[in-house]
Amino acid sequence: MSRTLPPRLSPRPRFGDQTPPAIFPPVLGALSLGLAWRQAAEVFPVPAAMGEMILGAVTLLCLFCIAAYALKLARRPGALTEDLRVLPGRAGLSAMVLASYLVAAALVPLAPAVALALLGAGLALHAGLVLLLVLALIRGPAGQRRVNPVWHLQFVGVIIAALPAQALGFTLLATVLLTATGMAALAIWGASLAQALREKVPAPLRPLLAIHLAPACLFGSVALSLDRPGLAWGCLGLAALLAGILFLRLPWLLAAGFSPLWGAFTFPLAALANLALAMAAAEPVGAIRIAGGLLLVAATLAIPPILIAILRSWTLGGLGDKTNAARV
Repeated sequence: MSRTLPPRLSPRPRFGDQTPPAIFPPVLGALSLGLAWRQAAEVFPVPAAMGEMILGAVTLLCLFCIAAYALKLARRPGALTEDLRVLPGRAGLSAMVLASYLVAAALVPLAPAVALALLGAGLALHAGLVLLLVLALIRGPAGQRRVNPVWHLQFVGVIIAALPAQALGFTLLATVLLTATGMAALAIWGASLAQALREKVPAPLRPLLAIHLAPACLFGSVALSLDRPGLAWGCLGLAALLAGILFLRLPWLLAAGFSPLWGAFTFPLAALANLALAMAAAEPVGAIRIAGGLLLVAATLAIPPILIAILRSWTLGGLGDKTNAARV
């Protein structure tokens, strides 16, 4: 009498075998939220420890995510090239590098020497990543060379480094970064507007449009730190215009439902809250103070759920496949 054998179970994948870069954009947003709460302590009677607690917790989370991705690369270094071939991978890896600048900014008042070392390491990693991205764009299909909002993360996101650089006394570096990235952002905004007038954006990719808001906010924050209030106000006006357009088109942006690309909403929203709160601290204007408080509340209500949902998808094993992340 024959006996039916049970089906053979596939081995459980090891931790880190398919760490998706898509985990990093919401982590970047959460770090920026922590800086916003630190800034809020200068404007509102809120505990200064709130921002420090958020920054500490999210920094540990960021280090854990980086270790998980490094584990994948240690097992198969070629996974990095494969992740750069897909849009979520390029966005996530860029966000991973940019997170180092925010951690450096968080550490400036606590451990300036560590912040300086982290800033230098971040700049070196960013330069290497940009080189790999350019090579991937040149060697890849023509469709990958189309301008898209993720280009801001890759070629403009280094403006975040100007914040710890200025705080550490490197004013010239911060000024150079502001000028260079400002020109790059204008080129990306212009090319993106021309494309938007000619073509429709597919519903699944629409959340990425929120990234267009981030450079205006960051330019304003850097300009304020460089004591250029006129430029800061101009950037705040541009950011308010972009944010207003995005808010009015929110149902259109969310038409495809929740996806890992919702991480693109987190850091622009937190960056806008940071700019408004920094302006409120520098200029005692009641409307800006109210706007900063409302934006801080909105960011606090929106960013953690998005972060948790994306991390939960990662822990359940579905995020890697959804974002076409490379596997060991």
